[in-house]
Amino acid sequence: MIDALARIQSALHPLQSVPACECWNLVELDGLLPDAPPVSAAVLVGMVQRPGGLHVLLTRRTHGLRHHAGQVSFPGGRVEVGDVDACAAALRETHEEVGIAASQVRPLGYLDPVRTVTGFRVLPLVALVTPDYIATPDPREVDEVFEVSFDYLMAPANLRRISMDIGGRPRSILEFVDPDSSGRRIWGVSASILLNLRERMENTR
Repeated sequence: MIDALARIQSALHPLQSVPACECWNLVELDGLLPDAPPVSAAVLVGMVQRPGGLHVLLTRRTHGLRHHAGQVSFPGGRVEVGDVDACAAALRETHEEVGIAASQVRPLGYLDPVRTVTGFRVLPLVALVTPDYIATPDPREVDEVFEVSFDYLMAPANLRRISMDIGGRPRSILEFVDPDSSGRRIWGVSASILLNLRERMENTR
């Protein structure tokens, strides 16, 4: 497990070097992005050490939200004026959304930024979360907090592309095969972030 964390950290942008590169998924979103400049946001890709291996922390958003309602996502949100940086924003949002304090999180580094069709530029912060955390989701934003095996999410056979019609044109969307028949659909931006982690790990072997 320690080796897995070492491999993950070696694949990340260092905390001291916030990536300013282009969003890695721009080709997928050609013709779908709004004209306005994107809003900066950050999410926490939390790794939890369990006896059976690493797990990834995820949430299912409430259905009444303006953006990504009802979707499986990482805790996070827009970078506010009071946030020192994207790391601070991800930690703050995680505490607000699911009740996990910054003291229970050890940031490891960043993945590449991603764009969303809803107008955000999202910077994912990968971090180690203490396994004794107790999630207390904010019912206004989060319906559920759960974990999925890291090995499952990194296996290429478990990720597929499906076709959807968005904006009057076909678009290829990433989606994980349901890991536990729970009906939780891990797709879209969340799936793209996990694919970016896998590809970065493969490229740093």
